[in-house]
Amino acid sequence: MAWIRTRRTLGSAAAGGLFALAVIAPGPAAAPALPRTAHADDSSSSAREPRPPQLPADFSGTGRYIVRDLGIDVPFTWQGRDGNSQMIAGGPEYPIWFTNLIYENTLYTLTYRWPNIPLFPPRACSKVPGFFNRQIFNDKLKTARFVGPEILQGENDRHVDHWRVGVVGGFSVPGEVFRFPIALGDIYVDQRDPSQWWQVLQFGLQNLFDPELDEWFTMTTFDHRPGQVTLPDRCPPPTS
Repeated sequence: MAWIRTRRTLGSAAAGGLFALAVIAPGPAAAPALPRTAHADDSSSSAREPRPPQLPADFSGTGRYIVRDLGIDVPFTWQGRDGNSQMIAGGPEYPIWFTNLIYENTLYTLTYRWPNIPLFPPRACSKVPGFFNRQIFNDKLKTARFVGPEILQGENDRHVDHWRVGVVGGFSVPGEVFRFPIALGDIYVDQRDPSQWWQVLQFGLQNLFDPELDEWFTMTTFDHRPGQVTLPDRCPPPTS
C-alpha cells in the first residue's frame, strides 16, 4: 500500500505492501500475465484536472498479489475502517502469506509464510518506529507525479490515471553526496475518483526478497464500504 513501503527491513521477513513507500516459489514457474496498459484516446481527458491518489478512510477491495518474475499470483485483500487499513496477501495454503497494517497511528508488517525464507520459530510482528497514519500517507501521495491517462486492459477495461511517487535517501543536491532510491510506486486510480485504486507496482529496497525488486497488486473490486481491520495477536499494541 504495500503502502509506499519503507517498513520492510533487512532483518525482517516482512513481505510486500504499499504501506510507507508501505515470494519466492520453489523451482521455475510461468509468470502470470499482468493487465496491460494503453494510453487513453480521449480528448476530454486533457481538459480535466487530474487529482492525485488518496487513500479513503473506509473501503473494501479484493484482487491478486503478483510477483511476476517468480510466478507468484495469490489472493489479496485491502480493507479500511475509520482511517485504519490492512493488506493481506495469500494465506496458509499459498506460497506467501503476510499482512501490513496502518493501525492507530502505527505501521505494522507481519510475515507468516515466505518461500525459501525460514520462518521457524515464527518471526515477530514488525512495528515500524515512529508516528504514521493515513493522513501522512495521503500527504506523501500529494507529491506524486502525473504520468498520464491510461486504460488497464483486462476482463473489464478500466480508465485510470497513472501516478508515480518515490522516496530517495541522501541529500537533495545531486552530485554532492551519494543519493539512492529507497522506494518507487506506480499507482493507477480511477479517473473519476482518485480514492478508488485499481493497480500498484512497487519497486525498491522494500522488495529485497524478490530478485527483480518489484511486486504488484491488482484489484478486482474496490468500493467505499467499511472493511475489517484486525491487529494480529502477535503484534504489540500501538502504545507499547
